[in-house]
Amino acid sequence: MPDLVDEVDEEIRQERAALLARRFGGLFAALAMFVLAAVGGWQGWQWYENRNAAAAAEAFLAATRDAAAEGADTAAVAARMAALGAGAPSGYRILSQLRAAALTAEAGDGAAALAMWDRVSADGSADPLYRELATLLWGLHALAEGAPRAAEVQARLAPLAAAGPWRASAREIVALAALAAGNTAEARRGLTELARDDGVPQGVRDRAQRLLSGIDG
Repeated sequence: MPDLVDEVDEEIRQERAALLARRFGGLFAALAMFVLAAVGGWQGWQWYENRNAAAAAEAFLAATRDAAAEGADTAAVAARMAALGAGAPSGYRILSQLRAAALTAEAGDGAAALAMWDRVSADGSADPLYRELATLLWGLHALAEGAPRAAEVQARLAPLAAAGPWRASAREIVALAALAAGNTAEARRGLTELARDDGVPQGVRDRAQRLLSGIDG
């Protein structure tokens, strides 16, 4: 299952990149609505916000580069990301928290990573897209604990599997949870539906088919 989890994780990263590009591509155009505000005060605040956002972006990218470097101290970079997530402007705050959780998991502290994804999932100030992604990643990595967490994973991901941008990945993880719990018939049903669904990414369909072959083999 570890190799499969890695593949699912990569698929989620690709879906996330496409969704974020579509969703936030024109974000800064919305600033035009403030043009009739007190120009001096608004320009001063804009400069302050842009400066903070630029600093956060630089820190985020630097930490991302360091995490990818050969021989990187993943735990140390995770701590840097967590610190950035505690004080960065809203967009980078949540991105940094999500990345910190992923790095924490990579460093071997799965329990701490699950708690970090849990916090983002419950953060009412975060964009729903990020909150749902945090729930999805929580479910994916909670499966490392196997059957004891399987029912909880299924319950928490059921709303995401029913509708929304993460539906295909959520359905896949729910099926994996059923398999981890020993509910082979339920897992087979969910995987069969995925394998036959032309509306889900090809990678998800292919993995579902491979799992079905393993179950039936």
